[in-house]
Amino acid sequence: MKIRMMTTANDSTPAARELYLDLLVRILLNTIYQDPAINPGARPMVVEPFNPKTRAIGKDWPTQAHTMVGRARLENLRKLSQQVLDDGIVGDFIETGVWRGGCCILMRGVLAANQIRDRKVYVADSFAGLPAPNAELYPWDTGWNLHVFRELAVPLETVKDNFSRYGLLDEQVVFVEGMFSDTLPSLSAGPFALLRLDGDLYESTIVALNSLYPKLSRGGVVIIDDRALDPCRRAVIDFRDQHGITAPMQEVDWTGSWWRKE
Repeated sequence: MKIRMMTTANDSTPAARELYLDLLVRILLNTIYQDPAINPGARPMVVEPFNPKTRAIGKDWPTQAHTMVGRARLENLRKLSQQVLDDGIVGDFIETGVWRGGCCILMRGVLAANQIRDRKVYVADSFAGLPAPNAELYPWDTGWNLHVFRELAVPLETVKDNFSRYGLLDEQVVFVEGMFSDTLPSLSAGPFALLRLDGDLYESTIVALNSLYPKLSRGGVVIIDDRALDPCRRAVIDFRDQHGITAPMQEVDWTGSWWRKE
């Protein structure tokens, strides 16, 4: 099934667009059926009842929902995706580190709601979990053994299926499969209007910034999902310092932040 945004003189109003996107956000978070969450700190893994407070702030790992970022960061992505379209910022959208694909599904939904057919959403992930820390090259990743959490490894076909359930799997969605150090430096794509980085580690973050930021249009947006994690935060600080970036960082919630390229 493909989403078809019917066009008449009145039915593509901002009100109709926002109604669709509001429902899309609710479904991506699964605040409708309220699936339980995994406690990643427990071994063996423990499943806990749905908690609207932790789901709202993105502090649980849902068993079924297609994103774990929470409402604040998802609404921020919705707002900024719309903003770059309204401002006429040239380029496509990309997320590095997609899990079940929820944020990319929302970006594709924003394009659909605006009847945009000449932009793409790039979906970049290993689709096999996070890499083991390369402490020799990236000391800040020492001890961050996120690769052991197999719950973070979502196969490519599963993510494609998630897109199709929303009617949003089409030629405007491009999948970039592989470890970032292998795929992003040589990625033949751009310019971009929006970058969303969700790689957790120093390596994942710095490789994405080094590879994609030069392709970001002026006025484009960089969203960082993992400011609360020391490796990611250090990578962002180092990159901004190395490139003399002084654009103010805007905070979203306890871990999300963003800035616009000047």
